[in-house]
Amino acid sequence: MEYRYIGKSGLRVTPICMGTMSFGSWSDKKESFKILDTAFDRGINFFDTAEVYPVPPNAETVGVTEKIFGEWIQTKPRDSLIVATKVAGAAAGWFVPPVRHGMTAIDRFHIETAIEGSLRRLGTDYIDLYQVHWPDPIVPIEESMDALDRLVQAGKVRYLGTSNETTYGLTKANTIASYEGYAKFQSIQNNFSLLHRRFLDELADACRKENVSLLPYSPIGGGVLSGKYNVPEVPKGCRFGDYHYHDNPRQRAMADRFVNEGTLAATAKYLEIAKEAGMSPVTLATAWSMNFDFVASTIIGARTAAQLEESLAALDVTLSDEVMKQCDEVHKLIPYPMG
Repeated sequence: MEYRYIGKSGLRVTPICMGTMSFGSWSDKKESFKILDTAFDRGINFFDTAEVYPVPPNAETVGVTEKIFGEWIQTKPRDSLIVATKVAGAAAGWFVPPVRHGMTAIDRFHIETAIEGSLRRLGTDYIDLYQVHWPDPIVPIEESMDALDRLVQAGKVRYLGTSNETTYGLTKANTIASYEGYAKFQSIQNNFSLLHRRFLDELADACRKENVSLLPYSPIGGGVLSGKYNVPEVPKGCRFGDYHYHDNPRQRAMADRFVNEGTLAATAKYLEIAKEAGMSPVTLATAWSMNFDFVASTIIGARTAAQLEESLAALDVTLSDEVMKQCDEVHKLIPYPMG
Protein backbone atom coordinates (compact mmCIF):
# COMPACT_ATOMS: atom_id res chain seq x y z
CA MET A 1 0.00 0.00 0.00
CA GLU A 2 1.23 3.45 -0.92
CA TYR A 3 1.08 6.09 1.79
CA ARG A 4 1.07 9.85 1.46
CA TYR A 5 1.56 12.61 4.01
CA ILE A 6 -1.08 15.28 4.57
CA GLY A 7 0.58 18.66 4.13
CA LYS A 8 3.63 18.99 6.37
CA SER A 9 2.00 16.93 9.11
CA GLY A 10 2.91 13.55 10.53
CA LEU A 11 -0.32 12.04 9.21
CA ARG A 12 0.60 9.21 6.82
CA VAL A 13 -2.54 8.14 5.00
CA THR A 14 -3.69 5.78 2.29
CA PRO A 15 -4.47 7.44 -1.08
CA ILE A 16 -8.13 6.61 -0.53
CA CYS A 17 -10.09 7.78 2.51
CA MET A 18 -13.36 6.17 3.58
CA GLY A 19 -16.15 8.72 3.92
CA THR A 20 -19.05 8.08 6.28
CA MET A 21 -21.79 10.60 5.48
CA SER A 22 -24.38 7.89 4.68
CA PHE A 23 -24.08 6.15 8.06
CA GLY A 24 -27.38 6.45 9.89
CA SER A 25 -29.45 7.56 6.92
CA TRP A 26 -28.90 5.58 3.71
CA SER A 27 -26.80 2.95 5.53
CA ASP A 28 -27.91 1.35 8.80
CA LYS A 29 -25.39 0.42 11.49
CA LYS A 30 -24.93 -3.16 10.27
CA GLU A 31 -24.18 -2.06 6.71
CA SER A 32 -22.01 0.80 7.95
CA PHE A 33 -19.84 -1.69 9.87
CA LYS A 34 -19.57 -3.85 6.73
CA ILE A 35 -18.45 -0.81 4.73
CA LEU A 36 -15.84 0.12 7.33
CA ASP A 37 -14.57 -3.45 7.69
CA THR A 38 -14.29 -3.83 3.93
CA ALA A 39 -12.25 -0.64 3.64
CA PHE A 40 -10.05 -1.52 6.63
CA ASP A 41 -9.41 -5.05 5.38
CA ARG A 42 -8.35 -3.58 2.03
CA GLY A 43 -5.73 -1.55 3.88
CA ILE A 44 -7.48 1.82 4.22
CA ASN A 45 -6.34 3.66 7.36
CA PHE A 46 -8.00 7.07 6.85
CA PHE A 47 -11.65 7.74 7.75
CA ASP A 48 -13.60 11.00 7.49
CA THR A 49 -16.77 12.06 9.30
CA ALA A 50 -18.44 15.24 10.67
CA GLU A 51 -20.60 16.36 13.55
CA VAL A 52 -23.42 17.26 11.15
CA TYR A 53 -23.61 13.82 9.48
CA PRO A 54 -25.49 11.88 8.22
CA VAL A 55 -26.83 13.53 5.10
CA PRO A 56 -29.29 14.91 4.32
CA PRO A 57 -28.67 16.76 7.61
CA ASN A 58 -31.56 17.20 10.00
CA ALA A 59 -31.92 17.86 13.72
CA GLU A 60 -33.20 14.35 14.45
CA THR A 61 -30.22 12.46 13.04
CA VAL A 62 -27.31 14.87 13.46
CA GLY A 63 -24.41 13.17 15.26
CA VAL A 64 -25.63 9.64 14.50
CA THR A 65 -22.79 9.00 12.03
CA GLU A 66 -20.12 9.79 14.62
CA LYS A 67 -21.86 7.45 17.10
CA ILE A 68 -21.90 4.56 14.61
CA PHE A 69 -18.32 5.22 13.56
CA GLY A 70 -17.32 5.55 17.21
CA GLU A 71 -18.69 2.10 18.00
CA TRP A 72 -16.70 0.64 15.11
CA ILE A 73 -13.50 2.37 16.26
CA GLN A 74 -13.65 0.37 19.47
CA THR A 75 -13.12 -2.83 17.45
CA LYS A 76 -9.77 -1.66 16.07
CA PRO A 77 -6.47 -0.45 17.55
CA ARG A 78 -6.96 3.32 17.79
CA ASP A 79 -3.44 4.16 16.66
CA SER A 80 -3.95 2.15 13.45
CA LEU A 81 -6.57 4.67 12.32
CA ILE A 82 -6.34 8.24 11.08
CA VAL A 83 -9.65 9.77 12.16
CA ALA A 84 -10.92 13.05 10.71
CA THR A 85 -14.04 14.93 11.67
CA LYS A 86 -15.40 18.46 11.28
CA VAL A 87 -16.97 21.31 13.19
CA ALA A 88 -20.07 22.57 11.39
CA GLY A 89 -19.83 25.89 9.63
CA ALA A 90 -21.55 29.14 10.43
CA ALA A 91 -25.28 29.82 10.28
CA ALA A 92 -24.34 32.92 8.30
CA GLY A 93 -23.20 30.71 5.41
CA TRP A 94 -25.14 29.14 2.53
CA PHE A 95 -26.55 26.43 4.78
CA VAL A 96 -27.86 26.54 8.36
CA PRO A 97 -26.49 23.43 10.10
CA PRO A 98 -29.05 21.65 12.31
CA VAL A 99 -26.73 21.60 15.33
CA ARG A 100 -26.87 23.86 18.40
CA HIS A 101 -30.26 25.09 17.15
CA GLY A 102 -28.73 26.55 14.00
CA MET A 103 -26.75 29.16 15.95
CA THR A 104 -23.33 27.84 14.96
CA ALA A 105 -20.22 29.88 14.32
CA ILE A 106 -16.50 29.17 13.99
CA ASP A 107 -15.73 30.90 17.29
CA ARG A 108 -14.15 29.64 20.49
CA PHE A 109 -17.42 28.63 22.16
CA HIS A 110 -18.75 26.59 19.26
CA ILE A 111 -15.41 25.02 18.43
CA GLU A 112 -14.91 23.87 22.02
CA THR A 113 -18.51 22.66 22.25
CA ALA A 114 -18.23 20.80 18.96
CA ILE A 115 -14.97 19.02 19.76
CA GLU A 116 -16.27 17.76 23.11
CA GLY A 117 -19.37 16.37 21.41
CA SER A 118 -17.34 14.66 18.69
CA LEU A 119 -14.88 13.14 21.14
CA ARG A 120 -17.76 11.77 23.22
CA ARG A 121 -19.63 10.29 20.26
CA LEU A 122 -16.47 8.83 18.72
CA GLY A 123 -15.30 7.38 22.04
CA THR A 124 -11.77 8.68 21.62
CA ASP A 125 -9.66 11.24 23.44
CA TYR A 126 -8.12 12.81 20.33
CA ILE A 127 -8.87 13.60 16.69
CA ASP A 128 -6.10 13.17 14.12
CA LEU A 129 -7.42 15.80 11.69
CA TYR A 130 -10.00 18.38 12.81
CA GLN A 131 -11.55 20.38 9.99
CA VAL A 132 -13.76 23.44 9.58
CA HIS A 133 -16.68 22.12 7.52
CA TRP A 134 -17.23 25.41 5.73
CA PRO A 135 -15.99 28.96 6.31
CA ASP A 136 -17.46 31.54 8.66
CA PRO A 137 -17.90 34.87 6.82
CA ILE A 138 -18.55 36.80 10.05
CA VAL A 139 -16.14 35.67 12.78
CA PRO A 140 -12.60 37.02 12.14
CA ILE A 141 -10.21 34.33 10.94
CA GLU A 142 -7.83 35.39 13.74
CA GLU A 143 -10.39 34.32 16.36
CA SER A 144 -11.11 31.02 14.60
CA MET A 145 -7.44 30.08 14.26
CA ASP A 146 -6.75 30.96 17.88
CA ALA A 147 -9.63 28.73 19.04
CA LEU A 148 -8.51 25.86 16.82
CA ASP A 149 -4.91 26.19 17.98
CA ARG A 150 -6.05 25.80 21.59
CA LEU A 151 -7.36 22.32 20.72
CA VAL A 152 -3.97 21.35 19.35
CA GLN A 153 -2.20 22.71 22.42
CA ALA A 154 -4.61 20.80 24.67
CA GLY A 155 -3.83 17.53 22.84
CA LYS A 156 -7.42 17.02 21.71
CA VAL A 157 -6.46 17.49 18.06
CA ARG A 158 -3.26 16.53 16.25
CA TYR A 159 -3.64 18.63 13.09
CA LEU A 160 -6.05 21.07 11.47
CA GLY A 161 -7.78 21.23 8.11
CA THR A 162 -10.44 23.25 6.36
CA SER A 163 -13.14 22.48 3.82
CA ASN A 164 -15.15 24.20 1.08
CA GLU A 165 -12.70 27.09 1.31
CA THR A 166 -11.42 29.65 -1.19
CA THR A 167 -7.84 30.48 -2.09
CA TYR A 168 -8.11 33.71 -0.11
CA GLY A 169 -9.55 31.98 2.95
CA LEU A 170 -6.91 29.26 2.98
CA THR A 171 -3.91 31.53 2.51
CA LYS A 172 -5.27 34.22 4.86
CA ALA A 173 -5.81 31.67 7.64
CA ASN A 174 -2.35 30.16 7.28
CA THR A 175 -0.66 33.56 7.03
CA ILE A 176 -2.28 34.59 10.33
CA ALA A 177 -1.30 31.26 11.86
CA SER A 178 2.28 31.81 10.76
CA TYR A 179 2.43 35.33 12.23
CA GLU A 180 0.81 34.31 15.54
CA GLY A 181 2.49 30.94 15.96
CA TYR A 182 -0.78 29.01 15.66
CA ALA A 183 -1.21 25.58 14.11
CA LYS A 184 -1.85 25.86 10.35
CA PHE A 185 -4.33 24.15 8.08
CA GLN A 186 -2.57 21.10 6.64
CA SER A 187 -5.42 20.13 4.35
CA ILE A 188 -8.37 21.45 2.41
CA GLN A 189 -11.37 19.26 1.61
CA ASN A 190 -13.11 20.56 -1.50
CA ASN A 191 -15.27 19.18 -4.29
CA PHE A 192 -12.98 17.92 -7.06
CA SER A 193 -13.80 15.56 -9.90
CA LEU A 194 -13.86 15.13 -13.65
CA LEU A 195 -17.07 17.17 -13.57
CA HIS A 196 -15.81 19.82 -11.15
CA ARG A 197 -12.26 20.99 -11.87
CA ARG A 198 -12.40 24.51 -10.47
CA PHE A 199 -9.78 23.58 -7.87
CA LEU A 200 -7.24 23.57 -10.70
CA ASP A 201 -7.95 27.23 -11.50
CA GLU A 202 -6.13 28.70 -8.51
CA LEU A 203 -6.29 26.59 -5.36
CA ALA A 204 -4.01 23.90 -6.75
CA ASP A 205 -1.20 26.40 -7.11
CA ALA A 206 -1.77 27.68 -3.57
CA CYS A 207 -1.66 24.13 -2.21
CA ARG A 208 1.61 23.38 -3.97
CA LYS A 209 3.29 26.56 -2.79
CA GLU A 210 1.89 26.47 0.74
CA ASN A 211 2.37 22.71 1.32
CA VAL A 212 -1.34 22.06 1.87
CA SER A 213 -2.93 18.82 0.69
CA LEU A 214 -6.27 18.48 -1.05
CA LEU A 215 -8.63 15.78 0.20
CA PRO A 216 -11.09 15.62 -2.72
CA TYR A 217 -14.68 14.72 -1.99
CA SER A 218 -17.31 13.60 -4.51
CA PRO A 219 -14.68 12.13 -6.87
CA ILE A 220 -17.48 10.45 -8.83
CA GLY A 221 -19.64 13.58 -8.86
CA GLY A 222 -22.04 12.33 -6.21
CA GLY A 223 -22.56 9.16 -8.24
CA VAL A 224 -23.18 10.92 -11.56
CA LEU A 225 -19.94 9.62 -13.09
CA SER A 226 -21.10 6.04 -12.50
CA GLY A 227 -23.52 6.61 -15.38
CA LYS A 228 -26.64 5.72 -13.39
CA TYR A 229 -28.24 9.09 -14.15
CA ASN A 230 -27.75 8.75 -17.91
CA VAL A 231 -31.30 7.55 -18.31
CA PRO A 232 -34.52 9.29 -19.49
CA GLU A 233 -35.81 9.97 -15.95
CA VAL A 234 -33.88 10.74 -12.75
CA PRO A 235 -33.94 7.40 -10.89
CA LYS A 236 -35.43 7.14 -7.42
CA GLY A 237 -33.71 5.52 -4.46
CA CYS A 238 -30.37 7.25 -5.03
CA ARG A 239 -28.84 10.46 -3.71
CA PHE A 240 -29.87 12.96 -6.37
CA GLY A 241 -33.05 11.06 -7.04
CA ASP A 242 -33.99 11.69 -3.40
CA TYR A 243 -33.02 15.34 -3.79
CA HIS A 244 -34.71 15.76 -7.18
CA TYR A 245 -38.10 14.60 -5.88
CA HIS A 246 -37.79 16.36 -2.49
CA ASP A 247 -40.14 19.13 -1.32
CA ASN A 248 -37.19 21.27 -0.20
CA PRO A 249 -36.14 23.63 -3.04
CA ARG A 250 -32.53 23.66 -1.74
CA GLN A 251 -32.26 19.92 -2.23
CA ARG A 252 -33.85 20.11 -5.68
CA ALA A 253 -31.35 22.83 -6.61
CA MET A 254 -28.50 20.58 -5.43
CA ALA A 255 -29.81 17.78 -7.65
CA ASP A 256 -29.97 20.16 -10.63
CA ARG A 257 -26.39 21.25 -10.02
CA PHE A 258 -25.08 17.69 -10.23
CA VAL A 259 -27.57 16.22 -12.71
CA ASN A 260 -28.07 18.44 -15.74
CA GLU A 261 -27.57 18.48 -19.49
CA GLY A 262 -23.87 19.36 -19.19
CA THR A 263 -22.93 16.77 -16.55
CA LEU A 264 -24.80 14.01 -18.35
CA ALA A 265 -23.20 14.88 -21.71
CA ALA A 266 -19.73 14.91 -20.14
CA THR A 267 -20.42 11.68 -18.27
CA ALA A 268 -21.45 9.95 -21.49
CA LYS A 269 -18.00 10.70 -22.90
CA TYR A 270 -16.22 9.57 -19.73
CA LEU A 271 -18.17 6.30 -19.90
CA GLU A 272 -16.73 5.73 -23.37
CA ILE A 273 -13.18 6.48 -22.16
CA ALA A 274 -13.56 4.07 -19.24
CA LYS A 275 -14.89 1.31 -21.48
CA GLU A 276 -12.04 1.76 -23.96
CA ALA A 277 -9.52 1.68 -21.07
CA GLY A 278 -11.06 -1.53 -19.74
CA MET A 279 -12.21 -0.22 -16.37
CA SER A 280 -15.33 0.87 -14.54
CA PRO A 281 -16.23 4.58 -14.88
CA VAL A 282 -16.15 4.75 -11.06
CA THR A 283 -12.61 3.39 -11.07
CA LEU A 284 -11.61 5.87 -13.78
CA ALA A 285 -13.05 8.85 -11.90
CA THR A 286 -11.50 7.82 -8.58
CA ALA A 287 -8.09 7.13 -10.12
CA TRP A 288 -8.21 10.47 -11.96
CA SER A 289 -8.72 12.40 -8.71
CA MET A 290 -5.76 10.59 -7.11
CA ASN A 291 -3.46 11.51 -10.00
CA PHE A 292 -2.37 14.98 -8.83
CA ASP A 293 0.67 15.90 -6.77
CA PHE A 294 -1.31 18.13 -4.39
CA VAL A 295 -3.80 15.34 -3.50
CA ALA A 296 -3.09 13.33 -0.36
CA SER A 297 -6.18 11.12 -0.20
CA THR A 298 -9.42 10.91 -2.18
CA ILE A 299 -12.59 10.53 -0.10
CA ILE A 300 -14.96 7.86 -1.36
CA GLY A 301 -18.44 6.99 -0.12
CA ALA A 302 -20.86 4.09 -0.36
CA ARG A 303 -24.33 3.07 0.75
CA THR A 304 -23.38 -0.61 0.74
CA ALA A 305 -20.14 -2.54 1.09
CA ALA A 306 -20.65 -4.00 -2.39
CA GLN A 307 -20.40 -0.52 -3.90
CA LEU A 308 -16.82 -0.16 -2.65
CA GLU A 309 -15.27 -2.61 -5.10
CA GLU A 310 -15.08 -0.24 -8.07
CA SER A 311 -13.74 2.68 -6.01
CA LEU A 312 -11.12 0.60 -4.20
CA ALA A 313 -10.00 -0.85 -7.54
CA ALA A 314 -8.44 2.57 -8.22
CA LEU A 315 -5.71 1.68 -5.71
CA ASP A 316 -4.30 -0.68 -8.35
CA VAL A 317 -4.73 1.64 -11.34
CA THR A 318 -2.30 4.09 -12.89
CA LEU A 319 -3.93 6.09 -15.65
CA SER A 320 -1.92 6.39 -18.84
CA ASP A 321 -0.99 9.75 -20.35
CA GLU A 322 -3.36 8.94 -23.20
CA VAL A 323 -6.33 8.40 -20.87
CA MET A 324 -5.54 11.63 -19.00
CA LYS A 325 -5.36 13.45 -22.34
CA GLN A 326 -8.74 12.04 -23.39
CA CYS A 327 -10.27 13.24 -20.11
CA ASP A 328 -8.80 16.70 -20.68
CA GLU A 329 -10.37 16.80 -24.14
CA VAL A 330 -13.80 16.27 -22.60
CA HIS A 331 -13.12 19.14 -20.21
CA LYS A 332 -12.19 21.42 -23.09
CA LEU A 333 -15.44 20.56 -24.83
CA ILE A 334 -17.63 20.88 -21.70
CA PRO A 335 -15.54 22.96 -19.25
CA TYR A 336 -17.69 23.41 -16.14
CA PRO A 337 -20.87 21.33 -16.32
CA MET A 338 -21.46 21.81 -12.57
CA GLY A 339 -21.23 25.59 -12.81
